[in-house]
Amino acid sequence: MSTVLKPLGSRVVVEPMEQEEVTPGGIVLPETAKEKPQKGTVISVGPGDRDEDGDRIPLDVKVGDIVLFAKYAGTEIKMDGKKLLILKENDLLAIIETK
Repeated sequence: MSTVLKPLGSRVVVEPMEQEEVTPGGIVLPETAKEKPQKGTVISVGPGDRDEDGDRIPLDVKVGDIVLFAKYAGTEIKMDGKKLLILKENDLLAIIETK
């Protein structure tokens, strides 16, 4: 049985993409030398905040989007052996689209 996170309001759950463990020159990086990831995949989105009339304002991101986020943004949690981040939509900097 797996657990599902359903974020509230304008929050999203992102699975960070870990950077390469080997530099282009072939040097293996230890865990302490790695930078905090700033790129990840959206795995769950909240329903959005409400406006003055009580209507929902939908989020600009959807499940499956690859996003860039602020380096120290959000709350990191571990669930089912994975590191996940719960972020507010305004902590997201961009959606990465490939063409």
